[in-house]
Amino acid sequence: MAPLCVLVMRGAKGVAMPEITTFLMFDGEAEEGMRFYISLCEQSETLSISKRGPDQDGVEGTVRHATLTLSRQEFRAIDSAVKHGFTFAPVVSLYVRYDTEEEIDRLFGRLSQGGDVLTPLAAYPFEEKFSWVADRYSVSWQLSLAWPISPRS
Repeated sequence: MAPLCVLVMRGAKGVAMPEITTFLMFDGEAEEGMRFYISLCEQSETLSISKRGPDQDGVEGTVRHATLTLSRQEFRAIDSAVKHGFTFAPVVSLYVRYDTEEEIDRLFGRLSQGGDVLTPLAAYPFEEKFSWVADRYSVSWQLSLAWPISPRS
């Protein structure tokens, strides 16, 4: 099972701050991208989706607002109504830590299909097995195999 992450931030006086949610902006492929990511992770689903109508900004039928969960972590997604000169950048990435080689190999295979392998899936001095991949939508993922509990020989 994919790891779960909970982020709680507190202000200077101990007051809970607003929740921070990862926001994914696509260029006409939000619904397809959401389906792809949900297929990769257990305990994932589309919570809500609103599409543009004929009299709204942007292309009719594209995602105006959507909320999804990946391994129970909430994300927001849209199809931008405006053409931008940028897309997802690898400087911000989704970091996923796995317990088994089968899990990391499976996700690497799915994400690298049609994507760009930034760091090959291999052993490194800092990780037992690691890869950095930009998927076919240019979303950047760091995949890591957890070190075994027992000391390495």
